[in-house]
Amino acid sequence: MVAIIEKKDLRDFDWLTSLLAIAIACFGIWQIHNALPSESYWSKQIIGLFIAVVAFLVVAMSDYRRIIDLAPFFYGFGLLLLALVLTPLGVEVNGQQAWLKLPLIGQFQPSEFVKIPTVLMLAKYFGARRSGSLSIVEVLVGVAILAGPVVLIMLEPDAGQAITYFPLLAAVLFLSAIKIRYVVFVLVAMAVLIPSAYMIGVKTGKIKRYQQERINAIIDPDSVDPRGYGYHTIQSVITVGKGGLSGIKGESETSQSVLKFLPEPHTDFIFAVTAENTGFIGCISLLLAYALLISRLIAGAREANERPAMLVIMAVATAMSFQIFMNVGMTLGILPVIGVPLPLMSAGLSAILSTFIAIGFVVSIRMRRFVN
Repeated sequence: MVAIIEKKDLRDFDWLTSLLAIAIACFGIWQIHNALPSESYWSKQIIGLFIAVVAFLVVAMSDYRRIIDLAPFFYGFGLLLLALVLTPLGVEVNGQQAWLKLPLIGQFQPSEFVKIPTVLMLAKYFGARRSGSLSIVEVLVGVAILAGPVVLIMLEPDAGQAITYFPLLAAVLFLSAIKIRYVVFVLVAMAVLIPSAYMIGVKTGKIKRYQQERINAIIDPDSVDPRGYGYHTIQSVITVGKGGLSGIKGESETSQSVLKFLPEPHTDFIFAVTAENTGFIGCISLLLAYALLISRLIAGAREANERPAMLVIMAVATAMSFQIFMNVGMTLGILPVIGVPLPLMSAGLSAILSTFIAIGFVVSIRMRRFVN
């Protein structure tokens, strides 16, 4: 089997998906440079992209079935890394102890990487089941698999990163024929529990003042101090609007990000930087590139010859779509600022590496769709 795959590597390799992901990442490096040209984030992102492409090729050339078989090991190792973040080995940045610093490896964010073993674990469990609707026990097992990393991430605390895990389970449950009454029950429960939890959190102080104000900045922007908790949202919207149709065209002396008005322009608000520098045309082009990339992922799921493989791809596609929606919505001021990075665009080695590894799984699956 290995010999057959080796002969078909170049022919079956998904060049379009691979080159599209690399192109978006390169476009992101350009925007990171535009955001902070005097800083070294863009040059570090080039190194990160090189490492990510190497990891992508390693995964793409590997047999995804053997990796899925090892899902329990990878999942357990991922939980161990998240647990280590909460020990003295964890590094605190901006009030969140979400990074881990290890000898030789350096500093990285485990919560980005653990999405992959979580997807593999969900795909292994639900991919092995027979046809028919899910039982309540099976749904609860899926919830338990997701709860492991989510609980540890919330202890950091990093609510933004924890939220990005939920689409993984939602996609797998939906494709595994969850009963409609379970969906209705969850939606009703969310409609009741989320407002209740918010009110309790406010009264007990679990939801901090700045978190409340970030939500108020969306609901009632006029009531929020533009120099205080509403600063991020207001400056992001101003930056987006400044780009107009085609961007500021290299006028860096008037750039919101270069002048330090826009916070975190190279990570959380990289889409605002894109809007400022390339305008409406650049933003639409980027979103179309994302749409094409996600459509390629979905096409790969349709061609997969095994259920676990299909579940992996659709979970990856769903999570990526969710992150794009959350980041763009946050940038445009229609969603609260919760620190969700824009896939392939936001600066950060952990994020770009985990995304390329996930895409590597998709390519590996597509390469082996004709192999029994």
